[in-house]
Amino acid sequence: MHVAIIMDGNGRWARERGLPRSAGHRAGADVVRTIVETAAAERVDVLTLYAFSSDNWSRPAREVSALMRLLGHYLEREVEGCRENGVRLNVIGRRDRLGPELQGAIERAERRTAACRRLLLRLAVDYSARDAIVMAAAGLGNGPTDRAAFERRLAEVTHSVQSVGAVDLLIRTGGELRLSDFLLWECAYAELVFSPTYWPDYTAREFRAALAAFRARDRRFGGLSTRDRPRALAV
Repeated sequence: MHVAIIMDGNGRWARERGLPRSAGHRAGADVVRTIVETAAAERVDVLTLYAFSSDNWSRPAREVSALMRLLGHYLEREVEGCRENGVRLNVIGRRDRLGPELQGAIERAERRTAACRRLLLRLAVDYSARDAIVMAAAGLGNGPTDRAAFERRLAEVTHSVQSVGAVDLLIRTGGELRLSDFLLWECAYAELVFSPTYWPDYTAREFRAALAAFRARDRRFGGLSTRDRPRALAV
């Protein structure tokens, strides 16, 4: 099962409390640990978190710098816990615009958790689904291809350690109702859950409720509902 989350609402959470936006990002980073632990316990195979979009570079430089430092700190702080709990870390997206210290932290975290198999945790940083699709398509050349080949190329251009396939469940917190250039190819048949809760207030209980709602849905993938399919005739 592949779950993706757009972790939205950090800035508004901070503003409503009279705090700087960086405080909201720090509070949100603490929630990540809880959700990762819950995902592993709920037997989620892949968890992809939207940490920083390519469009986020347009935010104030001070906020961007704080986010980059927070990400580096998170990787260094959590890597041993991830190893102990079988969580493999992978940062997807562009890396050429990240500072050398952060690039080093990413490489160390990925290397130190490479043998973990319980859960693949992917953090999308400097990520744009549209840019990734364009780069993947450009790299295929003029030869014959299919969806599987395209997905392998998509994994390559985004630094994904493996082709993880389709997203089963996409969750967005913070009350907004859009995808924001996140995993557009992978979300073709994703089930969507939108929560009004700001990410720093998001709990394991609400996450489990989203998983339960997903598991209760009748997924069709363009075909008949399992309830509408004709029953086999008895012979």
